Parts: sequence; structure tokens; C-alpha cells
Amino acid sequence: MIILDTCTLIWLTTDLNHISQTAKTRIQQSAGNTFVSAISAFEISIKTAKGKLKLKYDPLTWFQLALEKHGITEIPVNSAIAANAAQLAPIHNDPMDRIIIATAQISNLTVLSPDQYMKLYPDVSVIW
Repeated sequence: MIILDTCTLIWLTTDLNHISQTAKTRIQQSAGNTFVSAISAFEISIKTAKGKLKLKYDPLTWFQLALEKHGITEIPVNSAIAANAAQLAPIHNDPMDRIIIATAQISNLTVLSPDQYMKLYPDVSVIW
């Protein structure tokens, strides 16, 4: 079972060339067991509002269509995830990535991400 980093979700939908072969294989193997944090919708919306990401649809519609198209299940950010993210060692300063890490820890998921900082947490599995 895997959880996609926000950039991985974006690339899965817009440009597969950015995704490593290992990650592509893992996505194929995890059909029906692929997840994404709700915080990714927030991150995508912020990137769109800042002009860093152009989408065909508004961010919420794009997010929902991407999940539906790829059979991805959204995991809400609950109090346990939020509290766990705040307690993580200060290796990663991006709050959205910290929430993805905490979600992976609580849900026992492997993160698909090229982010080198995520790999520094000893209690989370990250592959790329």
C-alpha cells in the first residue's frame, strides 16, 4: 500500500516522464491500494493560486478527477495525523510533507516521492 506525495500525484496525471520506473511499477502493483492525503488538495490549490501550476479545471475538480481516474483513495487529515506531524523531528520544514509523512506512519503506507528529506525519517518507508 502506497501514498503519493503531491508532486507524484501531479506527475501521474500530467507527465509520467517525471516519475521513476520504480515508482511507476509500484503504482501498477498497488492498484486499489493507492492513497493520497487530503493535504495534497490544499497544496495543489496553493500552487495554482500562486501561478506555479496550471490546470484544466479548478483545483478541487482536478483533484477529484485525478483520484477517480487513477483509483486513488483520499485520506482525510484528522487530529492524530495533525498531532503526529507536529511531533516529527525537525528534518523536514514543509508542513504539507510532514502531514504526508505522518499519514504514512499512522496508516503504515510507503511514500512515493523524490523528496530526499522524507527519506531521512527512520520510521517511514520512501521509494522513488
